[in-house]
Amino acid sequence: MLDIGLHLRVHVDALIAAQNDMGVCDAIRRNALVGKPVAMSAPHLPKVAGIDPAVPVSAHTAGPLDGVPAAPGAFLQDRLAGWVSDLTTLQELTERLAGTNTLDDALHELLGAGAALVGARRGLIVFEPSDRRGPVSTIGLGLAHAELGHIETVPRSATSYGRILDGLPGAEGPQTSPDLLGDTGLDPRQREVAARLGYAASYALPLTTTATGRLGAAVWLYDEPAEPLERQRHLVGLYARYAAAHLARLLELHRARAEVAALTDELRPGRLPRVPGVQLAARHRAAPRGGGDWYDAMALPEGALGLAVGSVGGSGPSALTAMGRLRAGLRAYAVMEGEDPVAVLSDLELLLRLTEPARSATALFAYCEPAARKIVLAGAGHTPPLVIGDRRAEFVETSLSAPLGMLACWEAPSVEFAPAPGEIVLLYTDGLLRRTGDSMDRAFARLHSAAASVPKALRRDAGSVVDHVLRTVLPNGLDQVDSAEDIVILAARFD
Repeated sequence: MLDIGLHLRVHVDALIAAQNDMGVCDAIRRNALVGKPVAMSAPHLPKVAGIDPAVPVSAHTAGPLDGVPAAPGAFLQDRLAGWVSDLTTLQELTERLAGTNTLDDALHELLGAGAALVGARRGLIVFEPSDRRGPVSTIGLGLAHAELGHIETVPRSATSYGRILDGLPGAEGPQTSPDLLGDTGLDPRQREVAARLGYAASYALPLTTTATGRLGAAVWLYDEPAEPLERQRHLVGLYARYAAAHLARLLELHRARAEVAALTDELRPGRLPRVPGVQLAARHRAAPRGGGDWYDAMALPEGALGLAVGSVGGSGPSALTAMGRLRAGLRAYAVMEGEDPVAVLSDLELLLRLTEPARSATALFAYCEPAARKIVLAGAGHTPPLVIGDRRAEFVETSLSAPLGMLACWEAPSVEFAPAPGEIVLLYTDGLLRRTGDSMDRAFARLHSAAASVPKALRRDAGSVVDHVLRTVLPNGLDQVDSAEDIVILAARFD
């Protein structure tokens, strides 16, 4: 019986628990002890990170070596240290990969981690789902855009990643090319590109899952003739299997977001109307899951103009459907009785109750007469408009009212005001305020400050004013980050 101390036995138990938690039992079984410790002569396997790639991996012997004293306790400790190193490395790399939430970030992380596992300095990933629904992209590590272009000039069937992507026979698993320059059987163009870019060997892996099939291929490039050790191949294979599953989830999310974005674009106005005396501009930043914020601008009879913004509670396809229904209904009501914004919103309240009885929404409708510079508006639980001019930047005092769908009989008095020549009326949804992360009072103050700070030279263009407000209220690209909140801003400048 081996004389193993209590401290060592504790580490064995911890190792087994870590193996089960990480889901890499295959790696453990692959490196499991065979027979008695005295019957093993192989040194511990080299570590993954920072190892000397020239260290060979010895095979197990059938029996003990004569004349070599056995040190089972020290040997077992070394072997366990190697396992723990492998498990720790895999855990750290998979945790970093799991922290990525976009395809591009995940591909970069996969490429860098794989290079560390196989001991390479450069590489590339070609992401090309086999169902041909896209997206398709090529990501490089240590390779400039021009160098990737050189590699792509090699005939696809001659490259390891091309054989994997095209599903050619024999390309179902890893593809090893330990000496590209010395292999006379390779395509001359491939040897020429390899010599020009300074790499001499490659190791490629397919990225596949059972559910989605082939997603792409990863290739790592060596500066000298080389190939990864068997242990390195096993570790990078485990990591690539997890990475492919993660990429499949991100691919599904990417496609869902693209479909939502396309649907949102279809529900937005194709173009803003041209009405004499008014210059219009709008910006919409949709949430990834598809929020229910919307805007509209419509030319009405007798040279009038209707402006509307609104927000439907919830997100996803159901919110988009409700938003499209409300927007279409408001356009019809505006044509029939637009000069009375209260009546328009009353009809919209009834529509919401009949079609979406469990949903609430906010809306604001403004009836504008550009020739007389007269605006009559009413709101249902919506944020007040903001007037920006040379002498003022102030919110329009609107009557307090509940959102649509919240009252059995909705009605609030309308508000009438006259913008001065050159002033801009800014309509927006509360997503602009919520994305700041501040309380509503502080968010309103930030919006007011942004409106007051618009340079005079920019006030001649409604689009420039909207862009300035966005950059000031949401600096450092906060208007572009993933968020559950939509952003809608509609601006009208009156001559």
